[in-house]
Amino acid sequence: MSSAANATVKTRKELFRRVKKLSPEQRALITPCLQRHYGGHFHHLANDPVGYIQTVLGEFLWSKQREIAEAVRDHRKVAVHACHSTGKSWLAGRIVPWFVTTAAQGDTAVVTTAPTMRQVKNILWKEIRRAVSKGELPGDLNLTEWKINDELVAFGQKPADWDPSAFQGIHELRVLVILDECCGIPESIIDAAVSLASNEDSRVLAIGNPDDPTSFFARMCRPGSGWHVIHVGWGDTPNHPDSTEEVPDRLRKLLISQVWVEERAREWGVDSPKYIARVLGLFPEDAADSVVPLSLLMKCAQPREYPPGDLLPIELGVDVGAGGDFTSIRERRGRRVGRVWRDHSRDLMTVTGLVVRAIRETGASAVKVDEIGIGAGVRDRLEELRIEGVHPAQVIGVNVGSAPLDPTRFPRLRDQIWFDLGRGLSQDMVWDFSVLDEDERDTLFAQLIAP
Repeated sequence: MSSAANATVKTRKELFRRVKKLSPEQRALITPCLQRHYGGHFHHLANDPVGYIQTVLGEFLWSKQREIAEAVRDHRKVAVHACHSTGKSWLAGRIVPWFVTTAAQGDTAVVTTAPTMRQVKNILWKEIRRAVSKGELPGDLNLTEWKINDELVAFGQKPADWDPSAFQGIHELRVLVILDECCGIPESIIDAAVSLASNEDSRVLAIGNPDDPTSFFARMCRPGSGWHVIHVGWGDTPNHPDSTEEVPDRLRKLLISQVWVEERAREWGVDSPKYIARVLGLFPEDAADSVVPLSLLMKCAQPREYPPGDLLPIELGVDVGAGGDFTSIRERRGRRVGRVWRDHSRDLMTVTGLVVRAIRETGASAVKVDEIGIGAGVRDRLEELRIEGVHPAQVIGVNVGSAPLDPTRFPRLRDQIWFDLGRGLSQDMVWDFSVLDEDERDTLFAQLIAP
């Protein structure tokens, strides 16, 4: 960036900084004038997204981020499948202000979407707000909208899966569409969003972890799809042992680390589909002999709406800890996984009291207790309390090492439960794991797809 351009950036920031110290009445008079003059005052950086992010926003890009930013400049449709913690959404949040403020006002619109509204607001738009604030850029932002001179220049939306028309009516000369966490976005919504970028100068950036090999995102990332595809794996990152790339210490701490990778290798196994997706950044294949296919599990991670009364029955599953493990009580409401209660105690009365409390809080009609080991004592005491009228829930002991209900097909009850769960996923995605946080869900999925 030239010294003259640097001076322009400094002058603009200083003017906006001074305006913030004025009274509200004075700001109301002066700000629109400044925004009209400076709102698109970065035309000279329209072909230099890296220079814009480094100078106007004062931020550092590592090599793959630079490659992605320049690809958005050069290609109409860019798809990025990447491993965990590589700064995908962070970068998208910087590309948005570059796209908006390097064009004349009124020529540009940015549309972003993600699988859930929480992801729209708390991931990508959090980064957009940070970037606009850091660059002291013009306009007003809320959780999902950016306006300059009262004109909407960017917004985030999570349309209903059955309502692609939510994106209609946008006809600017330059449109940027960002599909964040694209693996979880339905094909109909992707098609509707991409159709906005019909102009030659419009762009689409699709980013996400490659969790589901059957997703539309996976098809977008295949050769010959018409998309410019960028892969980012653990081996590409500055923290990989073979990397010689120099990055600031703070950035290094934010990226995927060797410690995390080694932990996932021990926990999931290097051949696990979860390891392939989250560490290598590649789309795994469903194993032909897997009881629970990963592709179906990933669909169970997406939240869904249910008719009233559909989330029944309410039941609790109890796994009594042993050898230092937590005792866990998990709620199930119909097909949806619910809340969890945990305690480190192995004391029978303490665990039983926690279960009774969970019954009262949930209104559960049944409690299923792993009765192996000390779980048998918890089962017996819960049954005594039911008879005494302390709680109304049916108490069911479960020993997964016992004989199956169908001995002609399964050696143990554990095998039958696992098989029934895996096959049940193919029937309208029976289970809903959307309440689980990412780490908990990854661990569960890695365990389920192992057999």
